[in-house]
Amino acid sequence: MDTNPIDESMVAKLKNIRCFLLDMDGTIYLGDKLLPRAGGFIQYLRSSGRSFIFMTNNSSKDKASYVDKLSNLGIKVDTDEILTSGEATCIYLKSIGVERVYLMGTPELEAEFKRWGFVLTEDKPEYVVLGFDKTLTYQKLVISCDFLRKGVPFVATHPDINCPMENTYIPDTGAMIELIKASTGVSPKVIGKPNKEIIESAFKKFGNKFTKGEFAMVGDRLYTDVATGKNAGICSILVLSGESTLEDAEKSLVKPTVIAQNVGEIMDVLKVIDSQK
Repeated sequence: MDTNPIDESMVAKLKNIRCFLLDMDGTIYLGDKLLPRAGGFIQYLRSSGRSFIFMTNNSSKDKASYVDKLSNLGIKVDTDEILTSGEATCIYLKSIGVERVYLMGTPELEAEFKRWGFVLTEDKPEYVVLGFDKTLTYQKLVISCDFLRKGVPFVATHPDINCPMENTYIPDTGAMIELIKASTGVSPKVIGKPNKEIIESAFKKFGNKFTKGEFAMVGDRLYTDVATGKNAGICSILVLSGESTLEDAEKSLVKPTVIAQNVGEIMDVLKVIDSQK
């Protein structure tokens, strides 16, 4: 445990948290490097009987790819402990009774939708769905825009404009949304962070076994992770191990419930909570 004294206000705010919704890059790892104490944090959540789920807005990959990445970093998880914006979109659409969709997505996202029982079709779809489609073609755009002009509802997995890559950025779903909107005038309902729908999907994934007061969103970005917690009405924990700094948090209009140096500090607080039981 760190030698720094534990903030008693953090103890009070995290006392009832039973499930942690975890951002990955900047929170658990940076690129291909596990962040200090992140492995111990996950182990402590397990050993103390708490639950967690890793959440990502990236809908171009399937859950197995994140299981593999975490495993390579020394964190063993199964697919049930991963929630992508793609799966969250499936959960949302199933909850409103949708069966037939026209999907713009990678083969991995197509496979996710098929696992959930959706019919992927160009014949009278009930919804047009846009994911982070690295296989996007002009023909897909033509078909989707035609459906939208005819009034077919539109949903997108997440709003990120760019996806960071090594030394560059590539256009993400948000950029594709703007292209389609420019052509049709139609904006989608967006599921992923910072929207509350991805948290509602997490509630459903856990079978509604936790109350809102028992969830905490943990991440390094104020405008996605912390904003997600605020929009969903749950505890938000900003970790300073990635993008955001303490100065950023002080200037931000979106305020986290708790600020921690890293997930190791969260673990230290949980240990104090458990020692007081």
